[in-house]
Amino acid sequence: MASTTTTSSKLSGIGGNSTSICISTVESLTFSRSIVVNFPFNNLKTKKKKNKLMIQNPCGSGFCITAIVKRNPKRLKYSVPSFTRKDDGFVYVKVDPSGSDTWKLEPVINLLREGAVGVIPTDTVYAIVCDVRNHSAIERLRRIKDIGPSKPLSILCRSFRDIDTYTFGFPRGTGQGQTNIFRVVKHCLPGPYTFILPATKELPKQCSRYGTTTAKYASRKNVGVRIPNDAICHAILEKLDAPLISTSVKWPREDEWMIDPVLISDIYQPEGLDFVVDGGVRVANPSTVVDTTRDPPTIIRLGKGPKQDWMILQDDEDSSTMLTTNAA
Repeated sequence: MASTTTTSSKLSGIGGNSTSICISTVESLTFSRSIVVNFPFNNLKTKKKKNKLMIQNPCGSGFCITAIVKRNPKRLKYSVPSFTRKDDGFVYVKVDPSGSDTWKLEPVINLLREGAVGVIPTDTVYAIVCDVRNHSAIERLRRIKDIGPSKPLSILCRSFRDIDTYTFGFPRGTGQGQTNIFRVVKHCLPGPYTFILPATKELPKQCSRYGTTTAKYASRKNVGVRIPNDAICHAILEKLDAPLISTSVKWPREDEWMIDPVLISDIYQPEGLDFVVDGGVRVANPSTVVDTTRDPPTIIRLGKGPKQDWMILQDDEDSSTMLTTNAA
């Protein structure tokens, strides 16, 4: 008669998580890293329940092993569906720039919901994007483009409602010589502008801790927001029913934008990219970046969006008083 042994141990290997296993009435038991259990019994029966694995001996001299998956409570808050990329699972979708065949985008929308990272066209240059609600996808985006935590990420929004959710919104002015930025910005969006605003707590920490494109502003918890004037991009945002985290597509280790979707897929698919939406070859003309946390709003990078009367160039700060008066 085998002696009764009660053992408790902690293992790793079921579902990639730590497991607590309690064993009772076991004659012979060994473990290895892959959790191989050697018993002198045959015809073992296993039952799986939610987060549990039970192994029972039906032959009388019974024993029972129960493995319960323990989850880190700190991770539960950010638990999101994971995305597993298959070797042949890369998706390349060609869509007419007019947006007349956006029904082709359904596979892309499904991938984004699962946590995929891909490339889509905007009204300026191509962008690498992922769902703003998926924290692990944001980290994958950074790894795919090989950018560190000091580099900013922006948000592609459907409307001003999205902007008000993830930022504190545009300054409304005081009526005493200060421009109502919200009113004048409505004439620029949708359009080729990125506006920098203070971020709210709704924005994932992977984004809100980043500043603008210059190290001078890196300590601020700001984020760039966009409402692109592009039919394909707009259709993706509407079908997903959520904003997208984005960063422009450049040649690796070079400061030049990639404008050909075929070349983008060739370069970034091996890095782990999941899909490319081909909206045709674009012109290498990025958005104009305007820091609206400053008074008056300051152009950090002049791009496709023309300078407005109520904006100043970063080198023209000495003329800020005159421009503020004119804008009022």
